[in-house]
Amino acid sequence: MEVAILGGSGKTGRAVGAALARVGVATRPLGRAAFADLPSSLSAALAGADAVHVIAPNLHPDEPGLVAAALAAARAAGIARVTYHSVASPYVPAMPHHLGKAVAEDLVRRSGLDWTLLQPCAYAQNLLPAARAAATTGHLDVPYAVDRPFGLVDLDDVAEATAVVLTRPGHAGATYELGGPALVTVAELAAALGATARRIEPAADEHPWLRAMFAYYDDHGLPTGGVPLAALLGRSPRPAADVLAGRSCQPCPPALAVPDDERP
Repeated sequence: MEVAILGGSGKTGRAVGAALARVGVATRPLGRAAFADLPSSLSAALAGADAVHVIAPNLHPDEPGLVAAALAAARAAGIARVTYHSVASPYVPAMPHHLGKAVAEDLVRRSGLDWTLLQPCAYAQNLLPAARAAATTGHLDVPYAVDRPFGLVDLDDVAEATAVVLTRPGHAGATYELGGPALVTVAELAAALGATARRIEPAADEHPWLRAMFAYYDDHGLPTGGVPLAALLGRSPRPAADVLAGRSCQPCPPALAVPDDERP
């Protein structure tokens, strides 16, 4: 089996590629340049792959158009299996880039391909720079309210779940919300690091879609359930506090190679 990863050069794509490699699956990472060639030359780049995992560039101005072209290229290449990296709570009117993923999800659902949608919460790893700074300053600074709930998730857990979905049968037509093992606040994470959480103002030149996201986080956070991810992994997801503290998941059994008769 070989999986083409559109967006394979980014942090999510690299993590998915590593997770697939651990189960003995060959990957074909295609970076941002591949998106620029949609849809004509991409079908040639996808030819021979058994499945494609689609990860759009962050804050792309037309993610639905990008995904539509990727789906057309997959069909032209004879690929029947597609997974799409979406986001938790895609149908939120206040967050434009989430809405773009919601529209793209609809395109995937109507593509005629065997699809699976993955909706991860924000990665715990996104807080690592602030956590490293907190080791010196004593403050964990974020541009949104520190007392709102989040289902922060480990990037490596999301990648492992993606590998499961791509290599095990039974996931076509499924939509999985992927959150960590429990809802947490930034204040709780800061306390676990021996620091104090502080809300700071977003940078003046911050992307307007991110400013809209931070405003939404101020009011609601981003609560995301952890049961689907635990079911896919066969274990509890790694807590965000462990990610920030650099603690490994214990126990986290190594992924097993997929038997040939179970490969899609």
